[in-house]
Amino acid sequence: VKLSHGCRFVLCASGDLVKVYSTRTEEWLHSLQGHTNQVTGIALNPANHLQVYSCSADGTVKLWDFIDGILIKVQYKCMKLCVSAWPECFQLVAVHLPKSAEQEVEAKEMSVVSSHISSNPSCTAFGRGGEYIAFARRLQLNVYFFRKQKTCSFSLKATDKKGAQNAFTCITCHPTDDCIATGHEDGKIRLWRNFIHKKEYTYSTQHWHHNAVNTLCFTPEGTHLLSGGIESVLVQWQYGAGNRKEFLPRLGGSILHISASSDGQLFCTSHSDNKITVIESSFKVCGVLQGLVKDAVLTDLMIDPRSKALVLNGKPGHLQFYSLLRDKHLYNLDIVQQEYIYEAGLDQFEVAKAAFDIKGSWLATVEERGQKSSDLEFFLKLWAFDERTQSFVLNTTITAAHTDRIISMCFSSSEETTMLVTIAEDGQFKAWCQGADADTQQNQNFWSCDFVGSYHNLKPTNCSFSADSSLLAVSFQEVITIWSPETWEMLTTLCQPPGIIRDLCFGRLSCSKYLLGTTTRNLLCCWNLLTCALEWSSSVEVSKLQPDPLSENVAAFSYQSKHTDLFVFKPSEPRPLFTNKNVCSEKVHRAVFVPREELLNNCDESSQWLNRSQLYFLTQNMLLHTPAHVLPAASVLCSMFVNSLLISNTGVQQDCLRYFVHMHNK
Repeated sequence: VKLSHGCRFVLCASGDLVKVYSTRTEEWLHSLQGHTNQVTGIALNPANHLQVYSCSADGTVKLWDFIDGILIKVQYKCMKLCVSAWPECFQLVAVHLPKSAEQEVEAKEMSVVSSHISSNPSCTAFGRGGEYIAFARRLQLNVYFFRKQKTCSFSLKATDKKGAQNAFTCITCHPTDDCIATGHEDGKIRLWRNFIHKKEYTYSTQHWHHNAVNTLCFTPEGTHLLSGGIESVLVQWQYGAGNRKEFLPRLGGSILHISASSDGQLFCTSHSDNKITVIESSFKVCGVLQGLVKDAVLTDLMIDPRSKALVLNGKPGHLQFYSLLRDKHLYNLDIVQQEYIYEAGLDQFEVAKAAFDIKGSWLATVEERGQKSSDLEFFLKLWAFDERTQSFVLNTTITAAHTDRIISMCFSSSEETTMLVTIAEDGQFKAWCQGADADTQQNQNFWSCDFVGSYHNLKPTNCSFSADSSLLAVSFQEVITIWSPETWEMLTTLCQPPGIIRDLCFGRLSCSKYLLGTTTRNLLCCWNLLTCALEWSSSVEVSKLQPDPLSENVAAFSYQSKHTDLFVFKPSEPRPLFTNKNVCSEKVHRAVFVPREELLNNCDESSQWLNRSQLYFLTQNMLLHTPAHVLPAASVLCSMFVNSLLISNTGVQQDCLRYFVHMHNK
């Protein structure tokens, strides 16, 4: 994370992008797009405060004009990437970036500073305006002097008599003094001096953090040292004043990185919950940039029918509502309603399941804690949307919904009647409806159990309602049972070929007569519910099946040979409408179709499936992806560009031109 000169912008690495935000409005402005792999670092150009360098795992270093969001002509490309058989072996390399007018240039002048450095970028820092570089790995601090081409090394013992854990975790250098600050696993901070002379070095110790120090940063004048860790407290140490310090607590997730603006007026902290906090030098929070929380996502990816926001796990104990259109966090809904303690090893309640009804009037959540069945605690909660507050309010808490962990749940698809079905490891599925008063028979504003079902003591695995809610499918290991929610009669069973059923969904619109299922034996099957016969099957390993609620299309993600392929098809015909080989290198477990605000027209035939909805999916590394954006035909883009030149309004003209350049680069 970097603050621009003048503190107007925040720049941060995000996947293969560099995102630019306004510190004043906290809005996302644009992204610097051009890298083909993870962006691993960014640095402001000291010679031009409107430019920023970015480096990436794709082996390139790029220079950008981040105000206009364009790539500068000179693009520096590393000569080669070396892969080591030892995963912990990282090299620190000095690369000379040659001046050239070419679009892409090989950086041929490279020299190895050290072959044994930490993979953590926080353990490397420049000192004295680039006179030397300090880097730490495990229990050793190294200082390399560029002019002398000499390295001085200093070692610590792993532990001492007081039980200290001395491994290095982060490092920073004073801007003007020969002083190196290092953070350690046990929460101590050491200030190293006189390290030019290997035998005469000294260090002093400061201690407040009770866990590892994650990051350190000196203010530009060097008058203060900032530190952060798992406690989510920003600590400001007065330089040269011993243990004199100030605190800014309760900032959210663990602090991972701290940076300061060039004038020292603003600080930025980045957090483990994918949040950036902008802080004034007076230690007052003046802005928060919240991205999608990157902690383990337990819920499905959901779309709030009212706000069209993406909903999933947020900060601990919360659901996060996020606008994909604006790339902006909207709000967190507190589900657990308990204070979360940021301490490793504590067993605390987490939101494990969530589901919306079709109108967005009701939200169902399951919160749980305890990994073992004997220690398991969980609650099923129903939340009603409050028109006055424009948020969800707790309506019903069910403390004993099942006797074992809830596996899945879904709402009925009909707007006329609202019903929730839950399935659990206790072998039962339960239907929940709004209760009726026994005397008046009038609907009451609370929920109760309407039906309990099971099948031969088998464990249920999935549940799904048909498009009109006239049928409910519940899978029990290798068998699918079809029920009538009106009478709770079991209508039929469908025997799946060998393999436990992994996923289950009904077709939509003209394909609503079909039921799709996937198995752990790598089979995708489609049944015709009018004939109760198998329509077709295909031998393919499907990790996720996702229907589009606005069309007949179904997306299937298949993981094999260390990459995931995407297939889009209609249940009425097994031949794919669209195939994207190697859409990502990880397994996909969660996906969602997001309705478009306007139909996407003028796209080629192979992309017609994206007309009404955009597909998003989440990988194991908690990165949210979408297949390559569908571009209009070239004639449409050219027409757009020509029309933009005829518009007199300069602002609109610039927006159109930028859109054209943006689309052309894609």
